[in-house]
Amino acid sequence: MRACVMIEGQQGVAWRDWCELADACEQFGFEGLFRSDHYFSARGVSGRGSTDAWTLLGGLAARTSRIRLGTLVSPVTFRQPALLAKAATTVDEISDGRVEVGMGAGWWEEEHTQFGFPFFDVHERWARLEEAVQIVHCLWTEDRFSFDGKYYRLDAAEFLPKPVQRPHPPLILGGKAVGPRMQRLVGRYADEFNTVGGTPDDVAGRFARARAGFEAEGRDPSSLVTSMMTWFFVGRTEDEYFEKLRRAHAIDPDAGSFEDYRVEIERDCIVGSSGRAVARLREYADAGVQRMFLNLELYDDLEMLELVANDVLPRLDP
Repeated sequence: MRACVMIEGQQGVAWRDWCELADACEQFGFEGLFRSDHYFSARGVSGRGSTDAWTLLGGLAARTSRIRLGTLVSPVTFRQPALLAKAATTVDEISDGRVEVGMGAGWWEEEHTQFGFPFFDVHERWARLEEAVQIVHCLWTEDRFSFDGKYYRLDAAEFLPKPVQRPHPPLILGGKAVGPRMQRLVGRYADEFNTVGGTPDDVAGRFARARAGFEAEGRDPSSLVTSMMTWFFVGRTEDEYFEKLRRAHAIDPDAGSFEDYRVEIERDCIVGSSGRAVARLREYADAGVQRMFLNLELYDDLEMLELVANDVLPRLDP
């Protein structure tokens, strides 16, 4: 199982923190560092805020040499698809071919209202995502591209320079629900299907539906990368794990009682001592998770990153 670090950028993560995280990811051998794409603070919390995802990734691309960089995920409601394609291509050039792009329909209405982004009903957001994914994909791969859709129009766009990666940077799509529309979109354009949370059985079922979408579009389902994003709280001992979980509980305004919070976290997150974390990751590997995005809520806890890198991930090898 390959492992990347995922950071919720809207939690007040400053540039200095990002630099320390990127350095740690490179030093400890993680495959990549990914971030959310939000302008809002955490729900129910003010005073944190977020940097712009793609501007930030450009900065990290210039000061790193190995790790993959990308978003999980960029909402199509924030940027025109050509703008997203151009931003990602620029970061791909700066990083010499290390960028990946997660795309989504957008969901956080309050965030859109605060910052003046139009927020549409779920059907229109989905329709915009379907058009935007095709546009990004074709701008990357075609010499000139025209598009006349319901929401976007392009007239013989010559998109230069092309990305460093060929045929294009990996395109990540996904979610928890894998209905017919998601199956078609994944089948036509995705390189990777990523899901959020869920038990190993839940995750295996989502992957099976995503691969069915690949097969329906005449693509080899075994070529689809299947990945998962979930949170992790790992300590050298169970007591150390509980200390970390209590810290996370204290900063979550919607957490409720600690016991309820613990039960919810332990349902489908990577938790406990190193040994317990290894056992849970093996369950997800057996369910088909090829790449795990480990969401580090305690983003300044670089010791936990080091523990996972040195005492958890190596034990997953057969």
